[in-house]
Amino acid sequence: MRLIVNLPAFNEEAKIGETIRKIPRDIKGFDEVLIQVIDDGSRDKTAEISRKAGADFVYSHFPNKGIGITFRRAVFKSLKNEADVMVNMDADGQFDPRDIQKLVEPIISGKADMVSADRFGSHKAKDMPWAKNFLNRLAAKIIGKFLNHRINDLTCGFRAYSQETMLRLNLPGNFTYTQETIIDAIGKNLEVKWVPVEVTYFKERKSRVVKSIYNYINNSFRIIIKAIRDVRPMKFFGIPGFILLLVSLASIVIFLSLYLQDFKITPYRNYLLLSITSLLVGFQFLVFALIADMIKANRKLIEDLAYFERSKKFKKAKKNPKNE
Repeated sequence: MRLIVNLPAFNEEAKIGETIRKIPRDIKGFDEVLIQVIDDGSRDKTAEISRKAGADFVYSHFPNKGIGITFRRAVFKSLKNEADVMVNMDADGQFDPRDIQKLVEPIISGKADMVSADRFGSHKAKDMPWAKNFLNRLAAKIIGKFLNHRINDLTCGFRAYSQETMLRLNLPGNFTYTQETIIDAIGKNLEVKWVPVEVTYFKERKSRVVKSIYNYINNSFRIIIKAIRDVRPMKFFGIPGFILLLVSLASIVIFLSLYLQDFKITPYRNYLLLSITSLLVGFQFLVFALIADMIKANRKLIEDLAYFERSKKFKKAKKNPKNE
């Protein structure tokens, strides 16, 4: 069994060496533990320091392409480097590398396909900005309700992925990947679990992803909406459609109750107009739901074919170590 610990990095020369040296090379359940760094166009000595600190694989791309693309490359390289499990964690040392063992245990025992660190469990995140804390908890609760699945932490990047999960995930976003992977995994009926960990946020550190709260909310909202639309199309379009039909029914009942008193339409025509408009838009949403559900079925066939091709490719690579 091979575990690859992946560190996405952008201008992390100050911290990445120390983080690499702290990663344990002896983890129960694995014959070997390798460290992989994806350098996302750093302008400092991140790649050089990573190699000197003992990273087994260091890949750099230019220019800076964003965390979403960096994660996709990390998954591709981990599969190519024959990982049975990949753990992704920040390069800045905010997470304790000793918690890697806790993340991989449910995968090794067959109880989970994907395990995420939980910053809001029994251990409270130290010095986490209140806005980030509140928004993460709120988003996790709302998305969890919609997907009928408990979500403890939606955006934590400290996670473990089985080989099966890496082969099945489809990640189109460039801005981030954390929300999408959770939604995509749940949508594919993969077993997702959360493990409480301790994390310390550095007060002086500026986020590489969150340039401003507004941009973060805006980008995350669009990503989440698209992901939910694709995973639960009947719910996404069906619920608004059903609500609009109820509004239409209630409006026509009110209109008729008033109309039948004096048989005049003009004073109550707004109720009639509301009923007709809600009925038409409601039926339109239901049609969208049916069309989106058919698209989902076709997408599933395409994803299954992509999974088959990826499996064939990387299993072949595993049999032939010289295949680069």
